[in-house]
Amino acid sequence: MSSSSSLRAAAALLFICNCLVAVSIATDLVKDVDIDEWGKEHVKVSEDGASLSLSLDKDSGSGFQTKEEYLFSRFDVELKLSPGYSAGVVTTFYLSSLGTKHDEIDFEFLGNVTGEPITLHTNIYSQGEGLKEKTYNLWYDPSEEYHLYSVVWNLERIVFMVDDKPIRVHNNHEKDLNLPYPTKQPMRVYASIWNGDDWATKGGSVKINWQYAPYVAHYRNLNITEYEQGEDHPLTQEDKDYIEMVEEEHMIYNYCDAYEKEIVPECDIELEMANGTGRQSKAYACSCLLCVSCCAVPIRAVPTRAVPTRAVPCLRKKAQ
Repeated sequence: MSSSSSLRAAAALLFICNCLVAVSIATDLVKDVDIDEWGKEHVKVSEDGASLSLSLDKDSGSGFQTKEEYLFSRFDVELKLSPGYSAGVVTTFYLSSLGTKHDEIDFEFLGNVTGEPITLHTNIYSQGEGLKEKTYNLWYDPSEEYHLYSVVWNLERIVFMVDDKPIRVHNNHEKDLNLPYPTKQPMRVYASIWNGDDWATKGGSVKINWQYAPYVAHYRNLNITEYEQGEDHPLTQEDKDYIEMVEEEHMIYNYCDAYEKEIVPECDIELEMANGTGRQSKAYACSCLLCVSCCAVPIRAVPTRAVPTRAVPCLRKKAQ
């Protein structure tokens, strides 16, 4: 057996819970992913296949995707963003199926000027329907060291995690509210870095400064733990408390506050599940982080700006 095969075998961990089996396997970033053709010269992979860097310069960005598709899994990756001035730079780690009725689960990191917080934008698409955005100012510098980003996706819920702590949960409301939820379409893992300076930082008013290029994002230790259908991973009270803290202190946009109750009926139930209360409207003042025109439009007419396979609304910042 080769040394790489031994490492892969050693990385396979077997978890048995309620007679269900989940296997976690370290992804080889040489053998198990496809490098996007549009920027393949901007990708560097370590010899052992454990780490990979994507870069962006004036000529091109770059990206990769897994060769395999997965249904109901936990996806972990360690990521370190490009340091310093990164306004207009979009770095991603997300899951997606294909087609117009695609499913998608997004981590998107929106760059900023030096000294200002990086924005983490999360979203969920099911059967082509999105409008599930929640956005946060990161409370740490994601370029100083690697941080662990995870998506837990099972039949019951989707959980976004940072450094093994949940920051967002989205529950399955197919049965109680007849709302679409990703249950049938396997998804690949994607990662990319690209020029989004027409919208990513303050509505596109702050552009990429190419004198700081290349912008480089470092990925390592991509692990995928496949779940059996029906396997659940419920949140503890400590998890719920941590999510509440992150929302109160770091969230700058919540789709539940941007649309009428009839458009997002799950929001009331989500709050009740979290803390036993009904819908509580939070005061947001337009910060125009993504759309320079958003201050001039009513909240129900929030414009969207299309980006590859996604649409991002104006951010609205919680009033101080």
